[in-house]
Amino acid sequence: MNVFDDVPLLRTFVIIVECGSLSAAARRLKTTQPTVSRHLSALEGKVGTTLLQRDTRRMSLTQTGHQVLADAKLIIGLVEESDNRLHAGQAQLTGHIRLFATIDFGQFVVSRMIASFIEANPCITIELTYSNRPVRMIEEGHDVGIIAGNITDESIVAKNIGRVERLIVCSPNFLQDRKIESPADIEFLPWVTLTGSQFSNTNNMMFCNQEGQKQSISVSSVLATEGVTSIREAVRMGLGIALLPTWLIQEDLLSKRLISVLPNWKPQDIPAHVVYPSTPNLAYRLRHLIDYSCEYMAPILRSDR
Repeated sequence: MNVFDDVPLLRTFVIIVECGSLSAAARRLKTTQPTVSRHLSALEGKVGTTLLQRDTRRMSLTQTGHQVLADAKLIIGLVEESDNRLHAGQAQLTGHIRLFATIDFGQFVVSRMIASFIEANPCITIELTYSNRPVRMIEEGHDVGIIAGNITDESIVAKNIGRVERLIVCSPNFLQDRKIESPADIEFLPWVTLTGSQFSNTNNMMFCNQEGQKQSISVSSVLATEGVTSIREAVRMGLGIALLPTWLIQEDLLSKRLISVLPNWKPQDIPAHVVYPSTPNLAYRLRHLIDYSCEYMAPILRSDR
C-alpha cells in the first residue's frame, strides 16, 4: 500500500506535529499515547525513514518529515473538501485550526473574532499563537495568520482585510503650554514607538493633512516596544507621545485619559492581512475562516480607498 493511501495515519501525523507531542496528540484524538506512537511508527515504516526526531524534551521534523507533512495536509484537505461537497448544507464545520496573529491586534481584535467564529461553528477548535515576527509561521505548521503590518514572506498568500487607522496621542498634561500646529512641532518631543520589521521604520513618520500637504519627521524613542498596549500604558503615564491604533484607544479618548494631537494631520495607516499557504486545495474550514475574518474586520478596520 502506498504511504499516502492511509488517510488516518496521515491525519495522526499532522495532529502530532500540530500538538507538539505524542501525549497532546493523544488527548486531541481522544486515544492513548501508545496508540498514537504505533500510528507514527507505522507511517514511518511505510515511508522507510524517520519523520520526527524525538528526545525527552522536544521533537522536530526531519527533511522527509517536512515533505510528508506538506503532502499529508494537501491530501487531508482534499478529503475534507470532497466530504463537504457531498454533505453541503448538512454537516457542520469540523476540525482544528492553528492560527497566529500579531500580539495586541490578536489579543484585542482577533481573539474576539475567534470567539464569534467558534460560537457559530461549535465543532471547530482553534489554537491561537501570538507573534510580532510572523515570518515562517505558516512553514512551521500554522494554518492561517491574521496580522497587522507589511508582509515580508513572499511564499504565502496575503489577502488584504483593511488598514489599521492610527492617531497621534498623549496624556492631557504632557504638552503643557506648548503650541502645536504641525508635525514639526512634535518631532523633538520624547516618543514611545513600536518595534518590528513589518511595521516599517516607526521612527520615520509621514503625515498628511486635509489639504493634501505631506510632512515627514524623524523622532527619537525614549521607549521602543513590540506591543501597542505597553505603548498606551506608558503614554497614559505621561512618558511621551505616540501613534496608537484607534481600535485600542477609543475609550481613552472618550474618558480623556488620552488626547488626540494634531487631529488635522493624519499618520499613515498600517495594512492588515489574513495570510495562508499557497495551495490549490485549502481545507474548507480554513476558507470559511478566511471569509469570516474579512467580514468581521470590515467595521473595525478602514477599507482601502
